[in-house]
Amino acid sequence: MTEQDPQTQPGTTLDVAGVAERAAQVLDRVEQAVVGKREALTLVLTAILSRGHVLLEDFPGLGKTLAARSFAQTLGLDFTRAQFTPDLLPSDLTGSFVFDQKAGEFAFRQGPLFTGLLLADEINRTPPKTQSALLEAMQEHQVTVEGQTFALPQPFHVLATANPVEYEGTYPLPEAQLDRFLMRVSFGYPSPEEEWDVLRRRVARQTEDQHLEAVTDAAGLEAMQDAVETIPVEDDISRYCVELAAATRRHRAVLVGASPRGSLALMLTSRAYAVVKGRDYVTPEDVKAVAHAVLDHRISIKPELWMSDTGGAAVVDAVLGQVPVPGSRTGASTPVTSTSDGSDPTPRSS
Repeated sequence: MTEQDPQTQPGTTLDVAGVAERAAQVLDRVEQAVVGKREALTLVLTAILSRGHVLLEDFPGLGKTLAARSFAQTLGLDFTRAQFTPDLLPSDLTGSFVFDQKAGEFAFRQGPLFTGLLLADEINRTPPKTQSALLEAMQEHQVTVEGQTFALPQPFHVLATANPVEYEGTYPLPEAQLDRFLMRVSFGYPSPEEEWDVLRRRVARQTEDQHLEAVTDAAGLEAMQDAVETIPVEDDISRYCVELAAATRRHRAVLVGASPRGSLALMLTSRAYAVVKGRDYVTPEDVKAVAHAVLDHRISIKPELWMSDTGGAAVVDAVLGQVPVPGSRTGASTPVTSTSDGSDPTPRSS
């Protein structure tokens, strides 16, 4: 740990200013490795502070693996990487019972899931049976092997990567598993200046590997997460989250819209986003900032529109423009409610 941020003792409490300061330090350190992607990195950290998991979906070579390793280093978490391949078995993730000849009995040998941060690399290259082995771990923070349940260490987070353009030999994630990811984040290509900065830093570093100093540790991360949980969310903001998720289900191009888990994810991540920005209250702008990362992957488009430009992002853009925005945080707010005749005030998508 650094001298500025000694190891956090269990039970330590932080205020919003302390969490925001520590989050800024984490992002500054990660940006030393992942150049020019501050907003995308902020979304990843927001999901972690919300005790969630992240799907990093982007083209090869844009820093997905590097970002996961950098977050593990700066947050002081144990890190393991599982390369998902067509022959990967569920026991390769969860672990299995191995016969101990000295003891004359079977002993459980832990798999890579028993860590603080797991990088599930190219998760769409392994069969559904192995993909489903992550479901219990991601949702219940435990694994069951041969009828015995083993709790995973806390905190536990999964950062999974997927390539959105290669489909040969891949197994697309089903909606049920996509829904388990609190956010889906893409980095995108860097600008020419940012790409040149990557080359310049590599020459100056004189080595391929990068090691970032830890800002906090596992106990410190839990203290940050606990602080986020204390932030209240006003009723009009939570109603706004509900209306956005519900509006995705009414869109004419949508086969299946965001579930109540989507509206809950909107509220949780917007709250953490506000704390990262140094505020102890949530604004509609916080909800809008996380909306695409939270909702896009929870929307299924009707099959007849698969060849069109319509997608989850277009639907979210539409509902963000249609659902009434709550009023100012400093004055009287205007909650989103039904009209006196019981009809829905939200205009339907055209």
